[in-house]
Amino acid sequence: MSIGEVLSRLRPQFPDVTISKLRFLEAEGLIEPHRAPSGYRKYSVAHLDRLRFILSAQRDRYLPLRVIREQLAALDRGERVVGVSVAQPSDGPAADVSAGAVEVRVSRAELTERAGLDAESVTALIEYGLLVPGSDGSFDAEALAVARAAAQLAAYGIGARHLRASRAAADREVGLLEQIVTPIARHGGPGGRAQALETVHELAALTAQLHAALVRAGLRRGLGV
Repeated sequence: MSIGEVLSRLRPQFPDVTISKLRFLEAEGLIEPHRAPSGYRKYSVAHLDRLRFILSAQRDRYLPLRVIREQLAALDRGERVVGVSVAQPSDGPAADVSAGAVEVRVSRAELTERAGLDAESVTALIEYGLLVPGSDGSFDAEALAVARAAAQLAAYGIGARHLRASRAAADREVGLLEQIVTPIARHGGPGGRAQALETVHELAALTAQLHAALVRAGLRRGLGV
């Protein structure tokens, strides 16, 4: 597809998108269209899915480009990102990531390195229940996402002990949402598990969006802005 064709496909869902916006995302390294011999940009269906992910992340989840870039990098490595059902490496076929086709397991050392944490911080996250290793001591994609978020929060002076409330709130939400997801998995027939996983990711994205909106509103009230 040409950039004009991509724009026409995106605008029903993202009316404000422009060619300048697409070129900006390219300049930021978030999307890499192919170049025809004539120099014109050419986009694949996978590029289109990637753009939908980027634009949705900005509009619906208010994510900065830095975070979106990290999530795209995780998807490119075959890792699973909560709330994501599209976007894959820009030169590969689109796939349903939320179906969990790729199961990611990393060792404690790998998690420490990928998240940008030190060993002491990882130990603290485990002690406070934010990271839960498997029976073999490895960690899954969600644990890696938790570790990366914790590393970014640590830059603001927010340590593992401050995040206990987040762990408790997540546990309460799990108890609530299990009432929705469990019947789907049990009674949904052959596709029940896949449907349940899709619902898990959708609910996780919605609760994350709600939490972010409530935090922003509370902070703005406190700042009087």
